[in-house]
Order: sequence, then C-alpha cells, then structure tokens
Amino acid sequence: MGKRDELIAKYAEDLEKKCGMTPDMDLLTKVTIGCGPAIYNADASTVAGSQPSELETVKENFLMKKLGLPDGPELMEAINKAIETYGQSERNKYRAVIYYMLTKQFGKESVYG
Repeated sequence: MGKRDELIAKYAEDLEKKCGMTPDMDLLTKVTIGCGPAIYNADASTVAGSQPSELETVKENFLMKKLGLPDGPELMEAINKAIETYGQSERNKYRAVIYYMLTKQFGKESVYG
C-alpha cells in the first residue's frame, strides 16, 4: 500500500469514527488526489479551524475556485458546520476530510466526475 492509500484509509477512518458518516471511497480518493502534494505536508494537510485566514483560504480556493460556488455567507456557514462535525477539539482536521464533507454538503460530487 502506497503513502496516498494509507492517507485515504486514515481519512476514511476519520469520516467514520469522528464525523459519523460512511465515506464514498471513490469520491474520497478523488478529493484526496485533488488536494495534490499538500496531503504529504504536515502543516498543509490539515485545516486550522480556529484561524479565520485559513477558513477564508478554504472558502476562496476550494469552495469558490474548485467547486465553482458563488460567494455568500452560506459558504462560511458550511465550513463551520464541517469543522463542528469533525469536532472543534479535534487537533488534526485533515484537509481532504473537510473538502470531502463540503463537496457532499453542496452536492458537488460531479466536479470530481
């Protein structure tokens, strides 16, 4: 099993155990690949849920650019909901898991088709 496969398995486990959802492994794999080399960097692979600048980056670079969503208050609400689902106290909120939840939340799976 390669490094990426190990990470995908870890993300799937987080979705099941910490977020209470059964992951769509095909979509999770595509979202993880979409994150690029960031998944291998300890700092870039996680989302700092308490840093407004980090959440703004997720909104602009992922929700608006990648998923093509228009800017609006519902974007930040969705990010906060995903972070809450993951657990505020959870130190490592993996970017791929947050992106996966946001993709599902907005029904944008087709972006990864």
